[in-house]
Amino acid sequence: MMIAHKSLSFIAGICFLFLSFAVSAEHSNVKHADGEGHTSTEHSEDTHSVKHEGPINTPDAIQAYKEHHLQDAHDFIFFSDGATGKHYGFSLPVILWDKEAGLQMFMSSKFHHGESVAENNGNYYVLHHGKIYKTDETGHLEMDDHGHPTNAKPLDLSITKSVVGMLLTGLLMLWMFTSLAKSYRKGPIPTGLGRVLEPLVLYVRDEIARPNIGEHKYKNYMSFLLTVFFFIWILNLLGMTPLAFNVTGNIAVTFCLALFTFIIVQFSGNKEYWGHIFWMPGVPVPMKIVLAPIEVLGMFTKPFSLMIRLFANITAGHMVVMSLVALTILLKSQFGPVGSTGISLVLSLFISLIELLVAFLQAFIFTMLSSLFIGMAVAEHDHH
Repeated sequence: MMIAHKSLSFIAGICFLFLSFAVSAEHSNVKHADGEGHTSTEHSEDTHSVKHEGPINTPDAIQAYKEHHLQDAHDFIFFSDGATGKHYGFSLPVILWDKEAGLQMFMSSKFHHGESVAENNGNYYVLHHGKIYKTDETGHLEMDDHGHPTNAKPLDLSITKSVVGMLLTGLLMLWMFTSLAKSYRKGPIPTGLGRVLEPLVLYVRDEIARPNIGEHKYKNYMSFLLTVFFFIWILNLLGMTPLAFNVTGNIAVTFCLALFTFIIVQFSGNKEYWGHIFWMPGVPVPMKIVLAPIEVLGMFTKPFSLMIRLFANITAGHMVVMSLVALTILLKSQFGPVGSTGISLVLSLFISLIELLVAFLQAFIFTMLSSLFIGMAVAEHDHH
């Protein structure tokens, strides 16, 4: 059954809303606190805290900081003063659904970057390993034999840093394409921002959609392909700014993007697509029985590869850049402050330039493979 053009436009429109609810908060501050705002030492051997007092100048502290950068957060921290422990940024709304207390809304500043218990309407919550648990006024957490909290965990629908990144990207895309549409009202040649966007739109149409889906059917899927391409590309570029977004490095986001492709492929599949999966034409009956489960498995491995490829490449890129920046500290004793800084800056600049290419390349690959899978589902085959 072919998905109508309006249906695809609707799917593209709800992508951002669906992704916002799919992203789970992954805050880096994992210590819990007592009612006076002091960090509790209970179960300290199991918390694996990534919070460090003082300068980050040891391999363990640097590794913890890199892991913190890759995680989602309930607040924005632009930079921290390692000597004083102060953080400079702003908090974000925390939205929880507590089965006992109902809807709870407050600002993440109540957690004091994971150092205090947050109280709201007589209910107490604490951050532990980036997750929010219900507790008492002392911040006590019950642990199982593996060091995992057994406290009730409310449903977290908070506006985290990744959600802010997706909303910002959605607003940027709305502004960009609205500007492109308005520029065509003035004449056949776009002006302003439209001159930059038009070649990219034509590239997606002529180099991705048409060759893989076909001349007669590609228009039905252009809205989805353009949305996915620019959504991934802009998010990747924002991840290289001081805003430190790592949205496409979040497995929940890449899972949802791959899920959209999977749904569109399955609902777009014609009878020949399903015939090739469950009853492969042109092969003996015993082989048809053997190939059917393999083809069914292939239906799920294709979107799975989309999910893992995007997640792994973006995450690895961030890790490499931060590792090279860390050379400034780790090589200070061998090359001195000036020498280590120079080496780190040169290598980081080189990798950052490669990351600019990777940001575009990952958006291109995801869109290309999505169009390829769609083309395989809608293709008409001639059997002789």
